[in-house]
Amino acid sequence: MPELPEVETLKRELVVIIGKKFQTASIFSRELKNKKIISVERRAKILIISLDNSEKLLVHLKMTGQLIYQPKKGKMIIGGHPEKNPFKYTRAEFLFTDNSKLYFNDLRKFGWIKLLNKTESEKLLNKHGVEPLSKLFTFQTFQNLLQKYPNRKLKQFLLDQSLIAGLGNIYVDESCFLAKILPTRIVKSLTKPEQKLLHTSIIKILKLSISKKGTSAKNYVRSDGTKGGFVPYLNVYGRKNEKCKRCKTGVITKIKFGGRGTHFCNKCQK
Repeated sequence: MPELPEVETLKRELVVIIGKKFQTASIFSRELKNKKIISVERRAKILIISLDNSEKLLVHLKMTGQLIYQPKKGKMIIGGHPEKNPFKYTRAEFLFTDNSKLYFNDLRKFGWIKLLNKTESEKLLNKHGVEPLSKLFTFQTFQNLLQKYPNRKLKQFLLDQSLIAGLGNIYVDESCFLAKILPTRIVKSLTKPEQKLLHTSIIKILKLSISKKGTSAKNYVRSDGTKGGFVPYLNVYGRKNEKCKRCKTGVITKIKFGGRGTHFCNKCQK
């Protein structure tokens, strides 16, 4: 599933659709006709396409969603789940007045597109917590959230989108590794130095992944169809039974925890 860095990468590379006008669409056709795209943004794991009438197209790729922009001439921009036949699972097609197209594909139909007015979109987006790369994500904010849910397991806490927006399985595991903390810990067991280190680790991991254009897990490719570059920097995710890059003696363990595959070093994370 694309997480914050992958959706942020897609957002940055889809700036090419800003300024385009819709001509027809397989969904919302009457509502979108002649509407102009004024911005492409991200909130949590949601892509936000803002229109000149204050409405917004919200797109969530979920596990296997994919967006494809096809210019009238030139190379397609592809972001999301990789498919040999990118148009096999098309769920929505949008035609712009310059004859370029935007496709929404989804193998498993978990992803969604919503056309919402300003009030509706704000209501949906406000359900998400603080953006971890925003100025609002201070250590004090993070500490206040931790104190609010002292009995939760750490991974459960970090995955809660109503608390911290955009974190998913990959970056929770990687952030916990960087902070040398087991994701299975109870929140109230964290010392203040551990809390500070985890806070900075979350920011550092997300920034690094964005700089590398995201992680190429099995369900993600970049918007130009290529793979993200964060894989060589993964320390635990997808490295089950491999030696720890940090301590050199530990082995990366994978367990099922809260229904999610969870990775950690069995030596240097406590």
